[in-house]
Amino acid sequence: MTLALVDQALEKGVRLETVCQRLGVSSRTVQRWKKPQTAEDRRCGPRQAPANKLSPAERRRVLALANSEEFRDMSPKQIVPSLADRGEYVASESSFYRVLREEEQLAHRGHAKAPTPRPPPQLVASAPGQVWSWDITYLRGPVRGAFLYLYLVVDVYSRRIMGWQVHEEESSENASALLRRATLEAGSPAGLRLHSDNGGPMKGATLLATLQWLGVVPSFSRPRVSDDNPFSEALFRTLKYRPSFPDRPFACLDEARGWVASFVAWYNGQHRHSALCFVTPDERHFGREQQVLAQRAELYQRARRRHPERWRGKTRDWTAAGPVRLGPSPHPTQALQEVMRSA
Repeated sequence: MTLALVDQALEKGVRLETVCQRLGVSSRTVQRWKKPQTAEDRRCGPRQAPANKLSPAERRRVLALANSEEFRDMSPKQIVPSLADRGEYVASESSFYRVLREEEQLAHRGHAKAPTPRPPPQLVASAPGQVWSWDITYLRGPVRGAFLYLYLVVDVYSRRIMGWQVHEEESSENASALLRRATLEAGSPAGLRLHSDNGGPMKGATLLATLQWLGVVPSFSRPRVSDDNPFSEALFRTLKYRPSFPDRPFACLDEARGWVASFVAWYNGQHRHSALCFVTPDERHFGREQQVLAQRAELYQRARRRHPERWRGKTRDWTAAGPVRLGPSPHPTQALQEVMRSA
């Protein structure tokens, strides 16, 4: 039965480690079960109880204390010190948690609403002007210890830089002006989603009011999660690893703005993006990628017809990239849950 669940989950693209973690077995155990010579071996390790295991009476004592009127609103972190102040020691905090978990009593206590984790952002762009991402990065300025701040807005579908500016400070007002200008230049796309991290300028009242006036829906990364805004971070890496990126601080604000302007022109119009089947952001954004990729496919076909002996299989696939997802794909987890429910 267990191997059947594993096989169903693997067929749906779930990783073996994820399946084993959910089923409570190790990947080595599953591999051993699948070998013909050990197919009947169902060992899962030693079954002897640890020497320091709580006795049944001690477990009942733990449950009775945790559910008593005195401690029913307290967590084990509060129960154990309270008992210690009375000169009583029953079990450690981890033992309290373990017993409550095994008895399915480990739940939020008190009148306050239990904290719920924020799900990762799930935004999908199937055309330009649906999802934008923006962020701010540091540029070394003329004064040691002080920085210039580069604001960049990128279209997630086409990777085209839709707006940029360099300022001497971070502020919601600067971001508001940039986003207002970028959306107007793009024709005020309807239903636009704007994703960013949780920085102060991103959540400032001025910017949020501007987005509401523009009809743009803000989206934010999860707190303390560094990879929920990957498109902006990847763009900053491309920018700072350009051979022409100066290895010295910018002499002034105008010099920084001039360099960024040249980078944006190169990135949008000349940079062949690896995630876009090596077309430029401008070609994808303005609908020219199909023509470019069709020309490449025809070129490869002609080359194959001239020298068929040099080709063992099909020519290179020049199919255009499809929709772009911002956020982790939910399919493996959902597939595993479906398998578990159907068991």
